[in-house]
Amino acid sequence: MSEVINDKQGSRFVLNVDGHEVYLLYAEDKETLDLYSTYTPTQLRGKGLAAKVVKVSLEYARAKKLKVIPNCWYVRKFIKKNSEYADLIINQ
Repeated sequence: MSEVINDKQGSRFVLNVDGHEVYLLYAEDKETLDLYSTYTPTQLRGKGLAAKVVKVSLEYARAKKLKVIPNCWYVRKFIKKNSEYADLIINQ
């Protein structure tokens, strides 16, 4: 399986799997990372791929000292299950 890459020009974290893309769209400024939409092709759902992409995005935010705006429902669900990332959420 390939690695999650940060496609900065496309403002997305993307994982290529068998010619399909699992991705998380974001908007970044000096202080925040707005994670606003995840997409997993139907045939790849239920394999933990979106979680892998979200985890990489949160690690990126932590490394760059950015606060996260979890506008995507899946990102909110992931953080709820993985409380070690709760400190990254803006306005906590």
